[in-house]
Amino acid sequence: MTPHPLLGVREVVVVESYLRTAGEVFRVFREQDSGCVSYGVLLPEGERWFVKEAVTERAQRSLDRAWAFHRAVRHPVIVPQIHRFAVRESGRTATVMPWCRGEPLYGVTARSRFRALPVPRVLHALDRILDAHLAVEAAGHVAVDLYDGAFLFDFEADDLRLIDLDEYRPGPFVLTEARLPGSRRFMAPEEWQRGSVIDNRTTVHVLARTVRLLLDAGDDERAWRGTAAQLAVVERGTRADPRERFSGVRELAAAWRAATSAG
Repeated sequence: MTPHPLLGVREVVVVESYLRTAGEVFRVFREQDSGCVSYGVLLPEGERWFVKEAVTERAQRSLDRAWAFHRAVRHPVIVPQIHRFAVRESGRTATVMPWCRGEPLYGVTARSRFRALPVPRVLHALDRILDAHLAVEAAGHVAVDLYDGAFLFDFEADDLRLIDLDEYRPGPFVLTEARLPGSRRFMAPEEWQRGSVIDNRTTVHVLARTVRLLLDAGDDERAWRGTAAQLAVVERGTRADPRERFSGVRELAAAWRAATSAG
């Protein structure tokens, strides 16, 4: 039987050249802060795949971290890395993932469109994010560099998926750098402090900030669309002192769901 052109290959000389012989490269993402170049590939049988190639040493470290994360954490909301292959020319690797429809909520248009959805639809998406992070926590990992660019939303199917969780890592750990990668709008104070402990309470903060930003009508956070009880959960989850937050994702999710069901 002929090996699958993407899932059966172990090494290629040049990624883009190989992909163009395997199928149609219908999207290329070159200008990425991650140091990766990514491709949308349509195979002759109609399958669509997403291929991410490390083109810098920093990007390779990130892809290696992501590969380990996806071996440890599986959840229907998290788009998985299911195969990787070597790139002979660069000495680095590329990973293969399913292509998923949707728009990252990092874009102003997509984010505004999402915020205009009826509140129950937004709450459903937020619940999917929380549920995925219950699996992250259960696997002993913590969220790093989670921001709205990681939220891929399919408006037609009303479906949210998580992508680009490449900086997630086992925790707790001590921050040895000046700061962690991430968006200032989502990050916890300890992510900016060398020597601080990054743990489940840090994940609580970024998830509570996610809720605050996605359940508001605008970036200035002056048009909260939820209830007072829900806002109280968010405020506790984003306290500056980690000891004053929820102890972990499980406690945060329970409090959020109780506040949400109370209406």
